[in-house]
Amino acid sequence: MEYQTIIEERHGAVTRLITNRPRYKNAQSRLMIDELDHAFAMANGDDEVRVIILAAVGDTFSSGHDLGTPEEKEDMRQRPVPKKVSGQYALSRSLFLDATLRWRNLDKPTIAQVQGKCIFGGWMFASAMDLIVAADDAQFLPALMQYFSVPWDIPLRKAKEAMFRSRFISAEEAERLGFVNQVVPRAQLETATLALAREIADNDPFTLRMVKWATNAAQDAMGFSEAVRNAHSHYMVQGFDSFLKESLEGKGFPKVMPGVTRALKPE
Repeated sequence: MEYQTIIEERHGAVTRLITNRPRYKNAQSRLMIDELDHAFAMANGDDEVRVIILAAVGDTFSSGHDLGTPEEKEDMRQRPVPKKVSGQYALSRSLFLDATLRWRNLDKPTIAQVQGKCIFGGWMFASAMDLIVAADDAQFLPALMQYFSVPWDIPLRKAKEAMFRSRFISAEEAERLGFVNQVVPRAQLETATLALAREIADNDPFTLRMVKWATNAAQDAMGFSEAVRNAHSHYMVQGFDSFLKESLEGKGFPKVMPGVTRALKPE
């Protein structure tokens, strides 16, 4: 399959999937999600692949969901979604919740390679990976999202504080909080991530799979997957409230979410 929004690289037993929309700060279009989902499935089913890296072209890992680039609007025109609650709910659940859970549950170890801003949906991408290697310039902005892993990713009160204040979390703080495994200089990010992936790939693949299954099962026994699915409904209610407010004021859907606007304000 020829991809339009991602690049696939092979490095021996390691596959690197790279989002490639730097013009839009790697905003997550529907096509990007579809292509990533396909590429993850192909890598997961390839016996020669032992570790998968998720990376991004440019200065930004992800600015979050695509809220209306020309390409996204054209895709929505060609693949329309019913303009009612049921249609929007089904799209959101399929595109951002179900797909992200599939990536979290891949058989093989996955690593997020994060640089620059990692906003909202970008947090979802990174969180779904097993490990995160971050550049020292990485900044993470959590929120109530379709795949709401934040209370599981960092301590609860820190999660609430960051979301209440719409505050970026630096790479160093994210490492202290346990969200990031390793922080490296920006110039060394690709090399360090690939080195970690190769180290992991040297292990027995069946053992890696069992370790991952057992670890994810332990988290699920504490309610992770069910909590994430339930939180999706809260996200939808929040989203429809914002959409209704903007529509009544004649503004249309916002191009930048309020939490991002607050987070980007200089202190």
